[in-house]
Amino acid sequence: MKHYQNCTLCPRKCGVDRENARGICGESNILRVARASLHMWEEPCLSGDVGSGTVFFTGCNLGCIYCQNYNITHEHHGKEITTERLAEIFLELQEKGAANINLVTAVHFTPHIIQALDIARKNSLKLPIVYNSSGYERPETLKMLDGYIDIYLPDYKYFDPVLAKRFSFAPDYPSVVREALREMFRQVGTPVFDADGMMKKGMIVRHLVLPAHTADSMNVLSDLHETFGDDIYISIMSQYTPCRTFEDTPELSRKLTRYEYKKVTDFAEKLGIVNGFLQSGEAAKESFIPDFDERGV
Repeated sequence: MKHYQNCTLCPRKCGVDRENARGICGESNILRVARASLHMWEEPCLSGDVGSGTVFFTGCNLGCIYCQNYNITHEHHGKEITTERLAEIFLELQEKGAANINLVTAVHFTPHIIQALDIARKNSLKLPIVYNSSGYERPETLKMLDGYIDIYLPDYKYFDPVLAKRFSFAPDYPSVVREALREMFRQVGTPVFDADGMMKKGMIVRHLVLPAHTADSMNVLSDLHETFGDDIYISIMSQYTPCRTFEDTPELSRKLTRYEYKKVTDFAEKLGIVNGFLQSGEAAKESFIPDFDERGV
């Protein structure tokens, strides 16, 4: 596929010929998936009572040092599959009763995903498609997905470029994510729900509150609310779970405190954010992180 030659699918624009080498995302042009299953831990309007049909792709273009999915984003565990097999996975999840098809960290396999969705739709795939992303996306690549994605589920991780550089080696993240969110919203617009309260179209922006960085979280929320108002949903997440000990960034070696999370959610209330989701303290457990055992692949 031409997009894997001199690859510029993501904002890193590493220019690697992924037919012969691996990009910054850690992946070649061969599609790899680590898990495909019903997942109950997404926002209620995505998981419902049956679960979201999540497909976890191997590799990541952002590479946050604290990533909870470390063994697939950094260690690159996953199974090589064909585009045709990916289409079959989508249909198998639909047969299991999935509320939607949820593509997790998929930007570096965008051409494969478009082909797989075309095949699956010809074979009666009817579910909404969720694009679950770090938010570190190029508008040009997102435009390739226009008409394929029903629900965008991006992160907005950092407002401060210094934090973005420290934790994700991407000082341009704040400016990149703002452009990406605008393109995502252009495609899907204001939220649409069915009679059971399940989202069928729209955007939910996630923000993970990091220990010791509540001020940045509040800046993120202010920026989102000022830009989109009540036209999107905002998911304020408390689930930060240390994956290891960090010598250079010791604050990341602990979980978020209840006080820190409440400080951010109280601020959201003062801003007037009404379309949102909060998490309980129970979310910050290792059991929240699925086993990437190639189940369903």
